[in-house]
Amino acid sequence: MLNSVSDHSEAPVRRRLSAQERRRQLVGIGLAKIVEKPIQDLSMDDIAAEAGISRGLLFHYFPTKTDFYLACIAAAGRRMLRTTAPDEDLPGEEQVVMVTRLMVEQIERRRDFYLALVHGHGVADPRVSEVMDSVRDGSTDRVVAALGVPAAQRDVVRAWWAYTEDRALTWSAVPPGERPVSLSVLVEECVAALHALLALRA
Repeated sequence: MLNSVSDHSEAPVRRRLSAQERRRQLVGIGLAKIVEKPIQDLSMDDIAAEAGISRGLLFHYFPTKTDFYLACIAAAGRRMLRTTAPDEDLPGEEQVVMVTRLMVEQIERRRDFYLALVHGHGVADPRVSEVMDSVRDGSTDRVVAALGVPAAQRDVVRAWWAYTEDRALTWSAVPPGERPVSLSVLVEECVAALHALLALRA
């Protein structure tokens, strides 16, 4: 009898999530799944089932599939900025090398998703490009701050990021054993290109 009382008292209590917590939970599930498959292939039924809610309740938090997809993409953009943040205690030049390497590695790991983010594959909504813009702006601000780039040259740094992304996408499309240059050489070349571009308007 004592055992049955003890077992009952230790049963987990499910806490009701607030709307904000539920939205965060659902986006977290979506983020985990878009690592495995294209975002347009996500099943809303699967998302709801994993969260332990009905499909109808999911649409209470996200009125349409596109709203949910965009929330996941925006969260992915924020995560990308977090995972590519340099060590601000390093000298400026080393910060630029670090953030460039982290971005190339991020693109290599999530190449299909990054292509979808850049080209808007799967979600025909202009807000997808706004997420990409926010990532580029955040990355640009880091380089500008690290090197003390004048405001008049900020557009050069931003354009350089597009070049670096393209190099990373092309490089990562080749099987590792067949790539023309190593990761370190690719990063070195990209950073050299940045300095060359900045020197043109010095």
